[in-house]
Amino acid sequence: MTDDDLILNCENVVVDYDGFKALNNCNFSVHYNELRVVIGPNGAGKTTLLDVICGKTRPASGKVLFDKGINLVGKNAEDITKLGIGRKFQAPSVYGNLSVWQNLDLSVKRSSRGVFSNLVGKSSSAERERISEVLKTIGLTDHAHDRAGSLSHGQKQWLEIGMVILQEPSLLLVDEPVAGMSDKETEQTGQLLTRLSEQQAIVVIEHDMDFVRQIARIVTVLAEGTVICEGTVEKVQADDHVREIYLGRAKVTH
Repeated sequence: MTDDDLILNCENVVVDYDGFKALNNCNFSVHYNELRVVIGPNGAGKTTLLDVICGKTRPASGKVLFDKGINLVGKNAEDITKLGIGRKFQAPSVYGNLSVWQNLDLSVKRSSRGVFSNLVGKSSSAERERISEVLKTIGLTDHAHDRAGSLSHGQKQWLEIGMVILQEPSLLLVDEPVAGMSDKETEQTGQLLTRLSEQQAIVVIEHDMDFVRQIARIVTVLAEGTVICEGTVEKVQADDHVREIYLGRAKVTH
């Protein structure tokens, strides 16, 4: 594959907090329609990497190139969202007193309607059809008119994923999606993300290695803000440096 196949390319990204480098010359790239999993010990820089990509954190140096070379550094989070990057945070954030359908309706990508207009306005037939499709995709068709606050933890996670994909991102960032889920919900989440990766690139931050083995094609390992290994799950698990980092016996040399 060539650089033209990359939807995201982070080049020598540095995030410096008063001398502590949360990202240290980090190089990270993702191809179109790829499902990439990023792992690493606590403090490795995983969430910081997502923060940089979505505009929440501005790096001290480096480039973040998106979709044929648009540099995201310096752009605000709203503009980055409009360019086609969606983010699902670890804790689900849904409108608990609204129905599942209403939550999704609020999230439909529209150019001219704000939250209040969405609540009192009427969706088009095309928008309603799209919401129905997403409900089927996330497995919540039978819960469309249930109050979102009544859903299980896993269902709330799926609802928020549905809310993000209704914004039509070409790159979806997902932070620890299966934390707190049952085994069955974890398996269903893996199936959902795998299906979604047929339509968009997805970057998943995760600690649950059973879940990583379920979904990962390529795994990136971060430690001390730097990519130390990349490859299949088998390659990563067999890497001596990765084992040493996780066991706390080694430091990354930059």
